[in-house]
Amino acid sequence: MSYVDLVPSARELQNVRYLFTDIDDTLTTEGKLLPQTYSALWDLSRAGIAVVPVTGGSAGWCEHIVRAWPVAAVIGESGAYCVTRQDGEVVFDYWEDGALQGERQRQHLQTIKELISQKSRTFRIAHDQVFRLADVAIDIHGHDPHEVEDLASSIRAMGGTVAISSIHINTWIGDYNKRSMSERVLTEMFDIDPDETAAVTAFVGDSRNDAPMFGFIRNSFGVNNIIPVLSQLQYAPKWVSTQPAGLGFADIAQTILDAAGSATSHSAAGAT
Repeated sequence: MSYVDLVPSARELQNVRYLFTDIDDTLTTEGKLLPQTYSALWDLSRAGIAVVPVTGGSAGWCEHIVRAWPVAAVIGESGAYCVTRQDGEVVFDYWEDGALQGERQRQHLQTIKELISQKSRTFRIAHDQVFRLADVAIDIHGHDPHEVEDLASSIRAMGGTVAISSIHINTWIGDYNKRSMSERVLTEMFDIDPDETAAVTAFVGDSRNDAPMFGFIRNSFGVNNIIPVLSQLQYAPKWVSTQPAGLGFADIAQTILDAAGSATSHSAAGAT
């Protein structure tokens, strides 16, 4: 476990009980979930640390994750909803009314398709759009960053909210984002007092759309592949792993687990 510049201390992380994390290029490595990363998720769960992926990914992706991975919840489509399992059933808790968000999405998708056809024919709607319930995703792989920002600016000028990840422009109509839904999950689902949030949470991310979370959660980590975009972030992670993507997440998870173990050891020593 090693970090660029600053190194987290066990004292800073000893009370972490909730780990929020991006998915694409943070948990996944070139689109795959490495065995080390999946093992890290299980290790965190067994240690009593609730993992909550926070992603721009689609509803279909989120439903699979909450069913198959050792996670407490999944925040999907950049904060449009939180997905949990309750008594074996998958439950979607929307930021607003689900039907309202769906109608906004249908209208916004048509607007984005028209914009792309007029302005930048080389961009394509993401292949998983059919599995999305609230946002519109545009593939950006292989596109020049200036082209991506130009398209994003045009969408913002039309009234759309935009978040840019390592693989997509995600856009929607609404006043939510990853941070706002994470705050709601902490207070309403986990019953965490806002004054306690800084001590009990951590976050791991890799890209521009993670900036709101870096600004919200004090114990924030970047995997190494975030380095090229650090200068573009309004809020940057406090610590950056020397390892990229899923390997970086595994190292960060171990750092948090070691801190939790250290805290437990100290408590046991104090009780003897």
